Amino acid sequence: MSIRSGSRLERLVHHGVFAVTSEIVPPRSADGGAVTRQARELVGYADAVNVTDNPTARAHMSAVAGVSFTAAAGIEPVLQVTGRDRNRLGLTGDLLGAWALGARNVLCLTGDPPGGGDHPDAAGVFDLTTVEIVRLAAGLREGRLLSGDRIESPPSYFIGVADLPLDAHYSFEKLEEKIAAGADFVQTQIVFDADAFGRWAERARERGILERVFVLAGIAVPRSAAAARYMNEHVRGVVVPDAVLARLDDAGADAGEEGVRIAVELAARMKSIPGIAGIHVMGLGHAETVRPVIEGAGLLPRPAVAA
Repeated sequence: MSIRSGSRLERLVHHGVFAVTSEIVPPRSADGGAVTRQARELVGYADAVNVTDNPTARAHMSAVAGVSFTAAAGIEPVLQVTGRDRNRLGLTGDLLGAWALGARNVLCLTGDPPGGGDHPDAAGVFDLTTVEIVRLAAGLREGRLLSGDRIESPPSYFIGVADLPLDAHYSFEKLEEKIAAGADFVQTQIVFDADAFGRWAERARERGILERVFVLAGIAVPRSAAAARYMNEHVRGVVVPDAVLARLDDAGADAGEEGVRIAVELAARMKSIPGIAGIHVMGLGHAETVRPVIEGAGLLPRPAVAA
């Protein structure tokens, strides 16, 4: 794997540094300051931050606009793009525009179904599959549109995808197809079962996946036993062990603090698994939980890496 984008995140993982990413959720308003405030909270804590694209199929400020505010605040953005909301023309335009505004990383996603969002009658576009979006971004690196036409000043993105390693119906073939299409890094679904994730990593290593792509394990703070049970029962790919639920139950009113301790322990476990390149720390609507996890895991200060 060679460095192409020049992004900080790409340089770090290529130098073997255990990376930290997080996320910013653009507001349900036209207030760019809301993005700036979130970004400033993560400067010095995360190496790059995802700028989400209408998460849970609810209307938010565009991710491309969020990229501009995030980059200006002094932290590297990861543009999220979904096939749900735009066709290949719109996706191409966003990839070109976001690069011009400072994005050097992109995360290619399908997107949550519109029926579960605030506009349930919205038509899902899905002109391109996730694999095809990866191919689009990879082709643009070579100055080539999906149509075959050539462009000048192509964007050389560090290309990421999501994965659900603990899903009950998991298939390595789906991830390998994304890698073959041009994916460089992976951010996984939230991991609460470190033992199961370690077994997945061992199988991934045997297939050569960890040599072909950089894997960042998803980490989040379970704020209560009820919240953890909900994720366990309703969020695809999330597995919460009984021991974690018991700790949250026993903590009672202090479950939030116990959740931070659990996340810190999980981050340490992820760092100990050979071949895992970093963690992706998600706030789940509570951004104030992200910094304590990164601090508690001993991942500060974040290193500087030469270009």
